[in-house]
Amino acid sequence: MKKLKKLWPLFLSLVVVLVLAVIAFSQPSVILFYKNDCPHCQKVEEYLKEHPSKVKYRFLEAVDNQQNYALLIKKAKSCGLSEDSLEAPFLYDGQHCLVGDQAVIDWFSKQ
Repeated sequence: MKKLKKLWPLFLSLVVVLVLAVIAFSQPSVILFYKNDCPHCQKVEEYLKEHPSKVKYRFLEAVDNQQNYALLIKKAKSCGLSEDSLEAPFLYDGQHCLVGDQAVIDWFSKQ
């Protein structure tokens, strides 16, 4: 019985790690960054309302939210883009970066 009491924290830790792993892997790899009051972002949003995507994606505001902005910079750098070249909307599909409403709409139309 004492051995079971000693193993309880280890078991609990394992359960927590497994739950966090499931949450992390369930996040869509496609991220669509936007900024408020952006007419190009609104154009993409209207397209997606009219043509619902089969691809799961996260829709993240990237100007007022510092955490989202940092993620945007990280994804842009992984594509070899500088911070100066960033515009909204910005789509990261797990491998590629697309900038601008038409590029993003074209990407969604091919999915």
